Amino acid sequence: MSSTPHGVDRWSEAQARDWHAKQPWRVGCNFLPSSAVNQIEMWSAESFDEACIDRELGWAAGIGFNSVRVFLHDLVWQRDPDGLMARLERFLAIASSHGIAPLLVFFDDCWHEPQDGPQLAPRPGIHNSRWARSPGAQALRDRRRWDRLEAYVRAVVTAHAGDARVLGWDVYNEPTNCFLPILERPQPGKAFALLRAAVRRRAAARDSLALLDEAFRWVRASRPEQPVTAGIWFPDRRLEARLAALSDVVSFHHYRRAAHLEREIARLRRYGRPLLCTEYMARTQKCLFETHLPIFQREKIGCWSWGLVDGRSQTKFSWRDRAGGAEPETWFHDVFRADGTPYREEEVALLRRLTGVGARTRV
Repeated sequence: MSSTPHGVDRWSEAQARDWHAKQPWRVGCNFLPSSAVNQIEMWSAESFDEACIDRELGWAAGIGFNSVRVFLHDLVWQRDPDGLMARLERFLAIASSHGIAPLLVFFDDCWHEPQDGPQLAPRPGIHNSRWARSPGAQALRDRRRWDRLEAYVRAVVTAHAGDARVLGWDVYNEPTNCFLPILERPQPGKAFALLRAAVRRRAAARDSLALLDEAFRWVRASRPEQPVTAGIWFPDRRLEARLAALSDVVSFHHYRRAAHLEREIARLRRYGRPLLCTEYMARTQKCLFETHLPIFQREKIGCWSWGLVDGRSQTKFSWRDRAGGAEPETWFHDVFRADGTPYREEEVALLRRLTGVGARTRV
């Protein structure tokens, strides 16, 4: 073990490499069932859709996916801790039945402030129009609420610390990211809003980064046998160094062209740890299965594209699409239509070939 700059033990480089050597090439997606508009709807008792989850994870396994990245939510825990634990157990059982090992995410600074209870319907044409931050700005600022967050994290990790069905713990998605809701706005207002968001990001970073450190401490205090990580997502060298120093394996997000991916991999190798790309694939940005998957396979980098089935999250629309638009000719994310037919047959054929599923399985 080695100590992070924040006094919390993490795996040595040798331990991380040993874990990675024992893993198959991990290929998967960021998964939200098509029936859910966000994480709260996915995990709430009244809307937890086992049939949809089972069906869609079956489609995922049929194209060679052996992992999914899945976001939990603290508000569901606050309202119904025993219920969340029971539904997580059901989810893990379903995923395991399909040969899929989830990477579980606790916190997230992206998109919109959370509201508990029944979730609003999606806004037509808007990407992730109801995705809920966790824990959200109020809980970030009010550290009296962090005891609840600690109890949530410790309970989940303790219950599954030795669970072979869980691939790992992705502690905090994109800490300090406050830009995404602005991207759909028209110019010239968008430019000013992005500038204001950059200023707010600096001001709010103290709370997000403090929770990042604490959350890693809470996870490790439960002694998980799986790796712990949080993804590098933004060209901020100080933030990158902090995320890398906390992580057992270095994870990152990538939504650019293949040439940039090659450079990024070479740069991140300097940390001396296995790499996982926990978000990628944005077709209109030339981040494609056909360009990126062969690189990930060659480098044995686990990779999780965003989205599986077109549904209430509406991630076939891009970050910048405006409300009310028609279905885009080129989908931004997602692999399947709601009925299970592939959006692009050639992508599914490539996934099957590279993952070795081949002709043995069909959706």
